[in-house]
Amino acid sequence: MGVKLSILDQSPVFEGDTAAIAFQNTIELVQLAEELGYHRFWVSEHHDSDQVAGSSPEVLISYLLARTQSIRIGSGGIMLQHYSPYKVAENFNVLATLAPGRVDLGVGRAPGGLPRSTKALQQGMTETPSLEHKLQELEQLIHNQLDEDHPQSGLRATPNPVQPAELYLLGASVSSAESAADLGLPYVFAQFINSDPIIAQNAFAAYRNRFNGSKGTQPQLILALSVIIADTEEEANELAGEQKLIKVHLDSGKSVTLGTIEKAEEFGRQSNEGYRIDIQDAAIAKGSKEAIRQHLLDLQQQYGIEEFVVTTAVKDFSKRIHSYKLLKEAFSEVLVEGD
Repeated sequence: MGVKLSILDQSPVFEGDTAAIAFQNTIELVQLAEELGYHRFWVSEHHDSDQVAGSSPEVLISYLLARTQSIRIGSGGIMLQHYSPYKVAENFNVLATLAPGRVDLGVGRAPGGLPRSTKALQQGMTETPSLEHKLQELEQLIHNQLDEDHPQSGLRATPNPVQPAELYLLGASVSSAESAADLGLPYVFAQFINSDPIIAQNAFAAYRNRFNGSKGTQPQLILALSVIIADTEEEANELAGEQKLIKVHLDSGKSVTLGTIEKAEEFGRQSNEGYRIDIQDAAIAKGSKEAIRQHLLDLQQQYGIEEFVVTTAVKDFSKRIHSYKLLKEAFSEVLVEGD
């Protein structure tokens, strides 16, 4: 079983940087990813944030497609709960028409921001269909195959691309895996958000066991994880620093991962619910390229997957670039032949 390597870039804005610098880094990184032969390059969606610049992935994707030639580019992911599936389908049909065979549409389940940004994004919305319902409708729209009994039957999301965007569901729980399975969609488990190996194992098992292949699709599992590679293990540990994974748990049962304790506290206050904050060490695979290569191969065998989507949160952009170069070197033909 081969290994596909892809990148998730969140356009991070580190202290002392600007959003403009973050976007320039993203542009340079996607061009390097294409040059090195990475399979795909995804950008994220976050709102009302000083730490990440990508609030409009559709716009950023269009720019990155124009600055590259062949690499697949997409969202990791669109926060569909805020939007009309019809408009999302139109946006990605435009992109897929401009860049046939290169566009991915990853859909995320998180809000991508604080309650106030969710309220602003959903201003005027009166219907609250489930995410699964929206996903089903989105898939039908990007293929222009609305059910005959749909209230808007006959509606088309134009233009109609020859190769529509490929649809993925992103998540970090068993329930998200079950949703992807029921809809017959590829599934991406975000280990950098939920590092519990038991949950990952159960999510992958649930996905495989209940996968709905009635549309002729096959199960497709991808693992997204945080990776930092350096020339030595000591340097990789230093680059990782003391990054934390901060979760806010609401009394209603909802949990959200935030970038800082301050953001988590603000989320809790804006939710108008009781809440608690859980602080954990960030789940980062770090070390030399040989060590990380073995780690990924172990994960591949453990979960039976073929693709990893890697995110590398390092302030020094030159070190971030070096990490991605080392990752590709780790899976070069020379090293693989030495197995």
